[in-house]
Amino acid sequence: MKIWPLIASIALVTSAHAQTPYAGMQSRPIKALSEQQVADLNAGRGMGLALAAELNGYPGPSHVLELADKLELSSDQRASMLRLFDAMKAEAMPLGAKLIEQEAELDRQFAARTVTPESLKASTAAVATTQGILRETHLKYHLSTESILTPAQMTKYAELRGYGSGGHKRHHHH
Repeated sequence: MKIWPLIASIALVTSAHAQTPYAGMQSRPIKALSEQQVADLNAGRGMGLALAAELNGYPGPSHVLELADKLELSSDQRASMLRLFDAMKAEAMPLGAKLIEQEAELDRQFAARTVTPESLKASTAAVATTQGILRETHLKYHLSTESILTPAQMTKYAELRGYGSGGHKRHHHH
Protein backbone atom coordinates (compact mmCIF):
# COMPACT_ATOMS: atom_id res chain seq x y z
CA MET A 1 0.00 0.00 0.00
CA LYS A 2 1.17 3.48 -0.85
CA ILE A 3 -0.97 5.24 1.78
CA TRP A 4 1.77 5.58 4.43
CA PRO A 5 3.96 8.01 2.46
CA LEU A 6 0.83 10.14 1.91
CA ILE A 7 -0.06 10.06 5.63
CA ALA A 8 3.54 10.88 6.56
CA SER A 9 3.64 13.86 4.17
CA ILE A 10 0.28 15.14 5.45
CA ALA A 11 1.52 14.83 9.05
CA LEU A 12 4.70 16.72 8.17
CA VAL A 13 2.85 19.54 6.42
CA THR A 14 0.31 19.71 9.27
CA SER A 15 2.98 19.88 11.97
CA ALA A 16 4.96 22.53 10.06
CA HIS A 17 1.78 24.58 9.62
CA ALA A 18 0.83 24.15 13.30
CA GLN A 19 4.10 25.79 14.37
CA THR A 20 3.32 29.15 12.72
CA PRO A 21 0.10 30.60 14.18
CA TYR A 22 2.04 33.09 16.34
CA ALA A 23 4.29 34.37 13.54
CA GLY A 24 4.19 38.16 13.51
CA MET A 25 3.08 38.44 17.14
CA GLN A 26 6.68 38.81 18.31
CA SER A 27 6.53 42.49 17.33
CA ARG A 28 3.61 43.23 19.70
CA PRO A 29 4.49 45.66 22.50
CA ILE A 30 2.85 43.23 24.97
CA LYS A 31 3.09 39.75 23.50
CA ALA A 32 -0.02 38.34 25.23
CA LEU A 33 -2.32 41.18 24.10
CA SER A 34 -3.30 42.29 20.60
CA GLU A 35 -3.71 45.99 19.78
CA GLN A 36 -7.49 45.42 19.75
CA GLN A 37 -7.41 43.80 23.21
CA VAL A 38 -5.39 46.72 24.60
CA ALA A 39 -7.86 49.20 23.07
CA ASP A 40 -10.83 47.23 24.44
CA LEU A 41 -9.31 47.05 27.93
CA ASN A 42 -8.52 50.77 27.91
CA ALA A 43 -12.06 51.59 26.79
CA GLY A 44 -13.71 49.33 29.37
CA ARG A 45 -15.32 47.08 26.74
CA GLY A 46 -16.49 43.59 27.70
CA MET A 47 -14.49 41.54 25.17
CA GLY A 48 -16.73 38.51 25.69
CA LEU A 49 -16.04 38.43 29.43
CA ALA A 50 -19.79 38.44 30.15
CA LEU A 51 -20.88 35.73 27.71
CA ALA A 52 -22.19 33.59 30.59
CA ALA A 53 -24.71 36.36 31.27
CA GLU A 54 -25.32 37.59 27.71
CA LEU A 55 -26.07 34.17 26.25
CA ASN A 56 -28.28 33.16 29.17
CA GLY A 57 -30.67 36.08 28.86
CA TYR A 58 -28.98 38.85 30.85
CA PRO A 59 -28.34 41.73 28.45
CA GLY A 60 -25.49 44.15 28.98
CA PRO A 61 -25.99 47.90 29.30
CA SER A 62 -23.91 48.67 26.21
CA HIS A 63 -25.96 46.49 23.85
CA VAL A 64 -29.25 47.56 25.45
CA LEU A 65 -28.34 51.20 24.79
CA GLU A 66 -27.41 50.35 21.19
CA LEU A 67 -30.89 48.83 20.76
CA ALA A 68 -32.74 51.44 22.88
CA ASP A 69 -35.07 52.56 20.08
CA LYS A 70 -35.93 49.05 18.92
CA LEU A 71 -36.55 48.01 22.54
CA GLU A 72 -38.71 51.10 23.03
CA LEU A 73 -36.97 52.03 26.26
CA SER A 74 -38.74 54.65 28.34
CA SER A 75 -36.78 57.77 29.28
CA ASP A 76 -36.41 56.36 32.82
CA GLN A 77 -35.09 53.06 31.44
CA ARG A 78 -32.63 54.91 29.20
CA ALA A 79 -31.42 57.00 32.11
CA SER A 80 -31.02 53.91 34.33
CA MET A 81 -29.20 52.01 31.59
CA LEU A 82 -26.90 54.98 30.95
CA ARG A 83 -26.07 55.15 34.67
CA LEU A 84 -25.25 51.43 34.63
CA PHE A 85 -23.13 51.80 31.52
CA ASP A 86 -21.20 54.77 32.93
CA ALA A 87 -20.66 53.00 36.26
CA MET A 88 -19.48 49.86 34.46
CA LYS A 89 -16.98 51.81 32.37
CA ALA A 90 -15.75 53.76 35.41
CA GLU A 91 -15.07 50.46 37.16
CA ALA A 92 -13.76 48.49 34.16
CA MET A 93 -11.36 51.05 32.69
CA PRO A 94 -8.94 51.21 35.66
CA LEU A 95 -9.06 47.41 35.90
CA GLY A 96 -8.25 47.17 32.19
CA ALA A 97 -5.33 49.56 32.64
CA LYS A 98 -4.10 47.50 35.60
CA LEU A 99 -4.34 44.28 33.57
CA ILE A 100 -2.38 45.84 30.70
CA GLU A 101 0.35 46.94 33.12
CA GLN A 102 0.48 43.49 34.73
CA GLU A 103 0.77 41.80 31.33
CA ALA A 104 3.46 44.31 30.33
CA GLU A 105 5.40 43.54 33.51
CA LEU A 106 5.23 39.80 32.83
CA ASP A 107 6.34 40.44 29.25
CA ARG A 108 9.27 42.60 30.48
CA GLN A 109 10.43 39.82 32.79
CA PHE A 110 10.61 37.38 29.91
CA ALA A 111 12.14 39.93 27.51
CA ALA A 112 14.84 40.85 30.03
CA ARG A 113 15.33 37.20 30.95
CA THR A 114 14.82 38.09 34.64
CA VAL A 115 11.79 35.86 35.17
CA THR A 116 12.10 33.31 37.97
CA PRO A 117 9.67 30.62 39.08
CA GLU A 118 8.72 32.89 42.00
CA SER A 119 8.20 36.04 39.91
CA LEU A 120 6.28 34.00 37.34
CA LYS A 121 3.95 32.65 40.02
CA ALA A 122 3.39 36.14 41.49
CA SER A 123 2.84 37.78 38.09
CA THR A 124 0.41 35.18 36.76
CA ALA A 125 -1.52 35.20 40.05
CA ALA A 126 -1.82 39.00 39.85
CA VAL A 127 -3.03 38.81 36.22
CA ALA A 128 -5.54 36.10 37.11
CA THR A 129 -6.89 38.10 40.05
CA THR A 130 -7.35 41.22 37.93
CA GLN A 131 -8.96 39.20 35.11
CA GLY A 132 -11.38 37.68 37.62
CA ILE A 133 -12.34 41.05 39.09
CA LEU A 134 -12.76 42.52 35.60
CA ARG A 135 -14.98 39.63 34.51
CA GLU A 136 -17.11 39.89 37.66
CA THR A 137 -17.44 43.63 37.02
CA HIS A 138 -18.85 43.08 33.53
CA LEU A 139 -21.10 40.21 34.67
CA LYS A 140 -22.64 42.13 37.57
CA TYR A 141 -23.77 44.92 35.25
CA HIS A 142 -25.48 42.37 33.03
CA LEU A 143 -27.21 41.10 36.16
CA SER A 144 -28.42 44.64 36.93
CA THR A 145 -30.15 45.10 33.58
CA GLU A 146 -32.78 42.47 34.35
CA SER A 147 -34.48 44.72 36.92
CA ILE A 148 -34.68 47.60 34.42
CA LEU A 149 -36.14 45.82 31.38
CA THR A 150 -39.59 44.28 31.11
CA PRO A 151 -39.90 40.57 30.24
CA ALA A 152 -41.14 41.58 26.76
CA GLN A 153 -38.06 43.77 26.27
CA MET A 154 -35.80 40.93 27.42
CA THR A 155 -37.40 38.64 24.82
CA LYS A 156 -37.14 41.33 22.13
CA TYR A 157 -33.48 41.89 23.02
CA ALA A 158 -32.72 38.18 22.59
CA GLU A 159 -34.44 38.20 19.19
CA LEU A 160 -32.65 41.37 18.05
CA ARG A 161 -29.29 39.89 19.07
CA GLY A 162 -30.05 36.72 17.11
CA TYR A 163 -30.46 34.43 20.12
CA GLY A 164 -34.12 33.63 19.48
CA SER A 165 -36.67 33.80 22.25
CA GLY A 166 -36.14 30.35 23.73
CA GLY A 167 -34.64 29.92 27.18
CA HIS A 168 -35.45 33.42 28.43
CA LYS A 169 -38.72 32.71 30.19
CA ARG A 170 -37.38 32.36 33.72
CA HIS A 171 -37.02 36.05 34.52
CA HIS A 172 -38.09 37.25 37.91
CA HIS A 173 -37.54 40.81 39.00
CA HIS A 174 -35.91 41.22 42.37
